[in-house]
Amino acid sequence: MKKTRYTEEQIAFALKQAETGTRVGEVCRKMG
Repeated sequence: MKKTRYTEEQIAFALKQAETGTRVGEVCRKMG
């Protein structure tokens, strides 16, 4: 199986940020 770039926790955090109104571009920048 291919190793994913982000953990499930990181993905959940990013989705939560996007839901609370943070712009997607901003979330992507924070994630690296």
